Amino acid sequence: MGVLKTEFEFVLPKGYADETGNLHREGAMRLATAADEILPMKDPRVQQNPAYLSVILLSRVVTRLGSLSMVTPAVIEALFTTDFAYLQEMYNRVNQDGANTIKAECPKCQHQFEIEIQSLGE
Repeated sequence: MGVLKTEFEFVLPKGYADETGNLHREGAMRLATAADEILPMKDPRVQQNPAYLSVILLSRVVTRLGSLSMVTPAVIEALFTTDFAYLQEMYNRVNQDGANTIKAECPKCQHQFEIEIQSLGE
C-alpha cells in the first residue's frame, strides 16, 4: 500500500505580482479537508456572494506561493483570472482523484452511461 500524497506542486501560468513587483509562480496545494469546505460557508463574504467560496477555499489549501509568508484571500483575489481558473481546476482535480464522472444506469432499459458531476467552488 502506497503513501497518500497530500500536497501537489504547481506553476501558475502568469503568476502573482506582489506590491514590490516580485512575481510568484511556483507553489503547492494540499488536499482539502471537510472543514475547508464547511467552515467558509459561515464567512459573511460567502453568505453575501456564494462565488466568493472559491477564493476562501483556495486561500485555505494553497500552502505556498513563491516566497510569500501567507496565502490570504487578498492574494487569491489579486490573481489574474487565468491563474485563478488554473487553481480552481487543480483543486477540483486533486480532490476528486481526477474523476469528474460517475457511472449510472437507466432504471428502465439498464443502459449504462457516465454523468459529469459538478465540481465544488465553481
